[in-house]
Amino acid sequence: MAANVVPVAYQGNTSASVPDWLNKGDNAWQLTAATLVGLQSVPGLVILYGSIVKKKWAVNSAFMALYAFAAVLICWVSWAYNMSFGNKLFPFIGKAGPALGQKFLIKQAVVPETTQYYKNGEVETGIIAPFYPMASLVYFQFVFAAITLILLAGSLLGRMNFKAWMVFVPLWLTFSYTIGAFSVWGGGFLFHWGVMDYAGGYVIHLSSGIAGFTAAYWVGPRLTKDRERFPPNNVLLTLTGAGLLWMGWAGFNGGAPYASNLDSSMAILNTNICAATSLLVWTCLDVIFFKKPSVIGAVQGMITGLVCITPGAGLVQGWAAIIMGVLSGSIPWFTMMIIHKRSTLLQKVDDTLGVFHTHAVAGVLGGLMTGFFAEPDLCALFLPVTNSRGAIYGGSGGMQLIKQMVGAGFIIGLNVVVTTIICLLIRLVMPLRMLDEQLLVGDDAAHGEEAYALWGDGETYDNSKHGWYSDETLHNKGSIGVAQVELV
Repeated sequence: MAANVVPVAYQGNTSASVPDWLNKGDNAWQLTAATLVGLQSVPGLVILYGSIVKKKWAVNSAFMALYAFAAVLICWVSWAYNMSFGNKLFPFIGKAGPALGQKFLIKQAVVPETTQYYKNGEVETGIIAPFYPMASLVYFQFVFAAITLILLAGSLLGRMNFKAWMVFVPLWLTFSYTIGAFSVWGGGFLFHWGVMDYAGGYVIHLSSGIAGFTAAYWVGPRLTKDRERFPPNNVLLTLTGAGLLWMGWAGFNGGAPYASNLDSSMAILNTNICAATSLLVWTCLDVIFFKKPSVIGAVQGMITGLVCITPGAGLVQGWAAIIMGVLSGSIPWFTMMIIHKRSTLLQKVDDTLGVFHTHAVAGVLGGLMTGFFAEPDLCALFLPVTNSRGAIYGGSGGMQLIKQMVGAGFIIGLNVVVTTIICLLIRLVMPLRMLDEQLLVGDDAAHGEEAYALWGDGETYDNSKHGWYSDETLHNKGSIGVAQVELV
């Protein structure tokens, strides 16, 4: 992800809708990429979450995603954008402030080349100044922040108190996401040291996986019977949401260079190569060890492939994307299907959708593989870091792998500590988990709404809500209505 943006005051004709410095092609692609990422959340993850859970939690799960998307936007433009990409307050965070005006526009600085360089200690870093308005950048970065919270929610589906979630979202965005984003992308200490995260393998996926797992520990588990059996209520809609997630990833990784250029094309191709390879490997492992190809397993493999390639999408060659796909389809499969079932800690923490495996494990894997496979010429196109290379290319490559490890360690530690503090503070005010009585019923108890007009999943049978016929008809033993209601 290009970072360390330099806003400069626009000195031209402020009444002109198309100033001479604006690159309409880059601006159009950036807005398109941002919209693709937004569609991954709304409707992508809204549909996926609402269909991959039991039907009694469809409304609650979809609503958690929808709420987070809206809440993050208001927080983002009010204070969080500048904490992530504004002027430095500390080495790991920027100064809070609104991003609601457009007095400052992003434009090319000083020289005609697309990148300037300056020395910061012994590490050479780049200054990015894309040819489009600041509003495009604010919106693009918002959809990344929003999807991070929505991915995190996948660990908490089926039992978190919605009111607690309403408080958790702005707190976690402010005190966790902004620190990770500024440190790695916005000009913080990891950025200047040369840690590479092309489009969010660390800032988004590792963060959401670790924070989700940590929050799941503090919120507590679902009901025992829900943990033992939690089938999707609609597999076809799950695939629809997953498809939106996959196709939207073109904007996720393709928009990271802040331009419609060679790097964005390479990133999109690598993204699809890795996702397809990972899906096929995961499916083959399911067939080999469980004798049946699982649709949900294929979706998991697709996601781990997309996550794994994200930190290096525009930094590795296509052959490396295939290797990363093989690894992302096998290592998270092993941690989820083998290690998880044997680990006391992993069994204790109820991570509803396995976000720890699909995002944290795959995110770390992708970050380390980026440090291993990053190609020197492609690194030169990656604006934040201009003198880096993967370990297989010799030279400073070994050091790059160490930097990637340290970056991962920082993100992990940050999210464990901050998420724990936030959960404990919220718990002082309200319960993090719904009451068992609410968990038995589901959406109807939490929201007074149901996704499907069907009776089931623990509700007390209410003739006025679930019956097709009047009481008199039900008491008529010879009526066909009795058989119909009993079948329901």
